[in-house]
Amino acid sequence: MSCSPDELKKRSDALGAKWQTFLASPATDPLLEFAVSLSSFTEFLHGKGLSGLHQISRSLEQQALSLFDTGTNPLIPQATLDELNLRVQELGARVTDFIDGNSRPIIERRAHHGSTAGFDVAPHHRVWLIGGHAAPWQELVLQLGYFNIDAEFHKVQELPGQADEPALVLLDAEDLTVQQASAQIQMLRARFSASTLMVHKLPADFDSLKSALAAGCDVCFDQTTAPSVILAKIIELCGGREEAPYRALVVEDSPTASKSIQRTLALCGIETHAISKPHDVLACLTRFQPDLILMDMFMPGCTGVEATRVIRQHPEFLSTPIVYLSGDTNIPLQIEALRLGGDHFLTKPFNPVVLNAIVQSKIARYRALRRAMQHDSLTGLFNHSTSKEKLAAAIQQAEAEQQPLAAAMIDIDHFKKINDSYGHPMGDQVIRSLAWFLKQRLRKSDLIGRYGGEEFLLVLPAADADLAMEALDRIRRDFSLIKHPFNETWFNATFSAGLAQLQSETSAETLIKQADEALYAAKRAGRNRVVRWE
Repeated sequence: MSCSPDELKKRSDALGAKWQTFLASPATDPLLEFAVSLSSFTEFLHGKGLSGLHQISRSLEQQALSLFDTGTNPLIPQATLDELNLRVQELGARVTDFIDGNSRPIIERRAHHGSTAGFDVAPHHRVWLIGGHAAPWQELVLQLGYFNIDAEFHKVQELPGQADEPALVLLDAEDLTVQQASAQIQMLRARFSASTLMVHKLPADFDSLKSALAAGCDVCFDQTTAPSVILAKIIELCGGREEAPYRALVVEDSPTASKSIQRTLALCGIETHAISKPHDVLACLTRFQPDLILMDMFMPGCTGVEATRVIRQHPEFLSTPIVYLSGDTNIPLQIEALRLGGDHFLTKPFNPVVLNAIVQSKIARYRALRRAMQHDSLTGLFNHSTSKEKLAAAIQQAEAEQQPLAAAMIDIDHFKKINDSYGHPMGDQVIRSLAWFLKQRLRKSDLIGRYGGEEFLLVLPAADADLAMEALDRIRRDFSLIKHPFNETWFNATFSAGLAQLQSETSAETLIKQADEALYAAKRAGRNRVVRWE
């Protein structure tokens, strides 16, 4: 599972406690606190990839939020309360069953024995392939194995008992009608509380995809989807890394309002920092690095619009979302405020659930935009400029903490020949395969960037040259064993690497140059090897 049983239980218990508080005193404020807690729990399940539990919680959230349609002091019928209580208990029971089924120790298999400490730490993920015949899955099973993903085939009528769940379940719908596929999806969704549920070989029409999604499917592939696309999606879902908590800066001169906002956002796990003087905002933005700013419209000596215009003069904060908070319902004022740099206008007093929803959606879009600007579109790795920035920051941190650091340049051997022999789409696939392989085999603390074309830059903090050399050489050997399918045959690809270790007062440019020189030495020595810069 993608989170600890203790963390899941703690959050589930907190939600149950909020519900019991509301039942004891069914008023607006306890209902609001329960709704905010439920919204937070739903987002948590989504972020952890617990797809089945997330769908149950999201449905419950919609029902709970509908209670606010009756007004600010809803008089909820007892029958509605009883139904909601039953659904809350059912969610808690599903969480408990899932924790009980996934808390026993699992012996993790390793692809390599005697691995270098700290490297090859990516866990094995399990995927269940479900359909009428195993033969169509053989190539996918082989490819997934290279990336520490163990695939098992099962017939839908012969699923194993209630054991620990796989990360993903992929259903083959080729021989099924849309109705049969939807029925099997519903059965699988009820069976798996956490697994991401995917369906392959659906008809490509709108209604077929709509039915599959309504039945509980998370990802749909139609009959025209290439195997490489399915492979890429599975690797992406299995290889997701933890995101840092969302951060919001609160600029509000009222201590009471500021504390209320911080308390509300904290229920959804959003980290906050509050300042009362807008003149401090630039220094705080640099220090706190928030994903969003909540800006009071009217403060002594400075309006929120004036503060926003100052912020927008700095390119590094040009795209940071700014949400205005104000008790003024003047529509012309709100429109003008948005034109002058704001992104949203929230009128006080605001619904805490709405506040959290707006903050989370704005931050999610902001981070998606930032990822698009910093990452390479083909591989999802850091792009050239971001890679150099990350290396410079890693060097600064290593020197401050007096820790070793290694950097490596990697280049795919004879890449032009691969393009000429198998075509550019196959060349792109080899580049993606190496990117996925590096992400699987390196540590979470390591940085990987696509430096250009078929060339990659690796930054390995807290690793001396000997440790990095051993790890990279093992990755090189294993990558050379991957069989890249092409028509009815397959081919292998290899890479060469140059490694350099940080010395005192070495700049990022110098370290890259040293690793690059070592890379060319590896090429001259015959390729398919790792050479250390001396």
